[in-house]
Amino acid sequence: MNNLPFLIIVLLVLAFALRIDFIFYIVYVCVGIYFWSLWRTPRAIRELRLERSFQDHAFLGEPIPITLKLENKSRFPLPWLQFSESVPTALHVGQPARQVISLAGRGSQAIIYQVRAMRRGYYRLGPLLLTAGDVFGFFEQPARLAANYLTVYPRLIPLSRLGLPSRLPFGTLPSRQRLFEDPARPMGVRPYDAGDSLRHINWKVSAHTENLLVKTFQPAISLETVILLNLNNQEYHPRNRYDGPEWAIEVAASLAAHLVNQRQAVGLATNGADPFLQQAGAATEFLAFDEESGRLLMGQPQPPPGKGPAPSGDGPSPSGDGPSPLGDGPSPAGPAAIWVPAPIPPRPGREHLMKVLERLARIEAGHTVHFAGWIPRACLELSWGVTILVVTPAGDERICQALHRLAQRGFNPVLLVVEPEGNFGLVRQRARRLGFAAYPVAEPRDLDVWRRPAGGFI
Repeated sequence: MNNLPFLIIVLLVLAFALRIDFIFYIVYVCVGIYFWSLWRTPRAIRELRLERSFQDHAFLGEPIPITLKLENKSRFPLPWLQFSESVPTALHVGQPARQVISLAGRGSQAIIYQVRAMRRGYYRLGPLLLTAGDVFGFFEQPARLAANYLTVYPRLIPLSRLGLPSRLPFGTLPSRQRLFEDPARPMGVRPYDAGDSLRHINWKVSAHTENLLVKTFQPAISLETVILLNLNNQEYHPRNRYDGPEWAIEVAASLAAHLVNQRQAVGLATNGADPFLQQAGAATEFLAFDEESGRLLMGQPQPPPGKGPAPSGDGPSPSGDGPSPLGDGPSPAGPAAIWVPAPIPPRPGREHLMKVLERLARIEAGHTVHFAGWIPRACLELSWGVTILVVTPAGDERICQALHRLAQRGFNPVLLVVEPEGNFGLVRQRARRLGFAAYPVAEPRDLDVWRRPAGGFI
C-alpha cells in the first residue's frame, strides 16, 4: 500500500479550488484504478492454482527434478508474481528457485528446478512463498504453497563390495530336521499313505505304475532374517561418532536389499532414535525441521500460536510406529526421552523393503540403550531358527556373550563389525568358540556413490 489515497485527496482539493476539469479527470482515473486494484488483487491470488510435483522418495546421489506449476484460472492477466521456494541446504544444487513472472488470463507456467539427494534423511521442501500485485504496485497480496516431504534412502551396496560372501548363513536352508517340506524342491516319490494330501499325488507316475504315489520334497527350515542395528553412539569410537553410524546404516540397508532380492523375509530392529517418535507423534505440519539443513529434528515440535499444544508423547507417530516396549525411556544424555522404535517384523517383498529403507532413512544415532543389554529384549518376539544379523561397531566380550545366548536359544546369530578392528582375528576366534560367525565390514573408503546409479542393483 502506498500514499495514493492521500494523493487523491490533495488532487480533489486542488480540483475544487482551481475548478480545473483536467484535475477532476485525473482524480476519477486514480479513484477507479485504486478501487479496481483493491477489488482485483485478492481475487487474482484466490484464482491462482499452485502445484508442486516430484518423486518423494529417492536414493542417495539421485537427482530429483521438481516442477512448480502455476495456473491462472481467471480471464484477467496477472501482471506480476514473485515467488521463492525454500530448499534444504543438504539438497540444494544450482540456482535458487526465485523468480518474478507474469501470467496471462487462463495461462499457466511450469518452473523446473533440481535438487540432489546428497545425504539420507527426511526433508521438507517448501513452503513456496508468493507475492502478487497490480500493474501499478498499489497493492500486494501474499500467498503460500504448503511444504512437501522427501525421503532419501541410504546408499545400497552389493555384498561383494562390502567384503561379505554372497551366501551368508541366512535364507531358506536345507535341513535334516523335517520341520516342513519345501514344495519348490521335489526329491522323488513314495507310496501313498492315509492322510497324505491329494495335491501331492503324482498322477502321471501313479497311472503308469498303477499304484498311488506321492511326491516327496526336500525338508527345509524357513529361516527368516532380522537385522539388529546398533546406533548407540556411545559405543562408537569418538572419531567415528558421525561416519560410523552412517556406515552401519548403509550396511543394514544393503543387507536388507540383498535378502529381498533373494526372496527372503527380512526384519529390522534398532536401538537408534526415530525423530518421528521424538516429536511425540505431532501432525506433519507441526514437525520441527532444522532451518539450515532441512532435516527432521530430534527436538519437540512447536505448533503455531492458537493451534494448541503438540500431542502427548504416547500418541502414534506419522509413520504409524509407536514407541517400542523395548525402550528404556529417558536417555542418560538429558531430560528428553529417547524412544527406541518398534521392530519391523520379517516380511518378504519389495514393498516391505521400502518400509525398512524408510525407517533407515530417518533413524538417527543417539545416547540410547546399551546394545548388549538390549539384544535379548529385541529378540523376544522372534521365532526359533531366525537368522540375526548384528551390525555393531565392535565385537567386545559382552556382545559376543549376548550372541552366544541367542545361539543357545536356537537362533542363528551373525556378527558384522563395522569399525576397523586391529585384532579382529581374536574376535573371529571368540565368535567361533561361542557358536556363531563373525565378519569385518569396515571399508567404506572405496565406495563412490556419484559414479554409480543409485539403487540400481536392487
